[in-house]
Amino acid sequence: MCTATLTDDSISYVCTMVRERSAIELEKSKGYLIEARLLPLAKQLGFPSINELIQGVRTKRQPDMERKVVEAMTTNETSFFRDTHPFNALRTKILPEMLQLRTATKALNIWSAACSSGQELYSIALLAREHFPQLSTWKLQFVGTDLSEDILTRARYGIYSQVEINRGLPAPLMLKYFVRDGMTWQIKPELRSMATFTKLNLIESWPPLPQMDIVFLRNVLIYFSPETKRDILRKVRQVMSPHSVLFLGAAETTMGLDSAFERIEAERSVFYRLK
Repeated sequence: MCTATLTDDSISYVCTMVRERSAIELEKSKGYLIEARLLPLAKQLGFPSINELIQGVRTKRQPDMERKVVEAMTTNETSFFRDTHPFNALRTKILPEMLQLRTATKALNIWSAACSSGQELYSIALLAREHFPQLSTWKLQFVGTDLSEDILTRARYGIYSQVEINRGLPAPLMLKYFVRDGMTWQIKPELRSMATFTKLNLIESWPPLPQMDIVFLRNVLIYFSPETKRDILRKVRQVMSPHSVLFLGAAETTMGLDSAFERIEAERSVFYRLK
């Protein structure tokens, strides 16, 4: 059985490694969080304690093991139509405007950065399919990115537990777009095929991305230092098309970080456009 008491040295090592690999700032006072996240990993890898897991990472220097520790410390909290208001703004204001702005090209690119297990991106796809049938003739790219390969694999399969389905997904959409398989539900191929999921670490070099019309980067910047936030916002700007919009989390803002964005409110939600 794994024990969970971490030494100060182990906590410091994890905080440093996570900061270097992901730029996420972990406070050393959050030892309880590190224990909670790494205990299942220690059990999975066969270590008798979390300290011995960390010691193994330090001595063996195996990239895969280091990756697993860093990914275990990232937050993958998500749900369908999370927080509701951004999706209302998307439905009533942003997508109708995009239909006008992109009518010549009939192309639309939407990016869910830090997409976790895919619920956010699939929620956008569901909204587009339900409320904007004219988009069925457009060239659409729904792109989800995350630094965790394991979580991206889950997103690609689009399989969710009953608890995950119950969190935010209206019953009519569940019955219309999901297929039940025992205790889980899988999103139908017609929706799965609309989404592409690929690995991207926000603080490293980015793979080529299309020019994005709508970017969801919600509840991500809160984990970074001001300097890292500025760098990420700068890189996001570089892949945003004219008249595109950026959604951040409710506790996040571009103010004081990047003056190229203007703040807009709609449907009790806040989003940002390039000035």
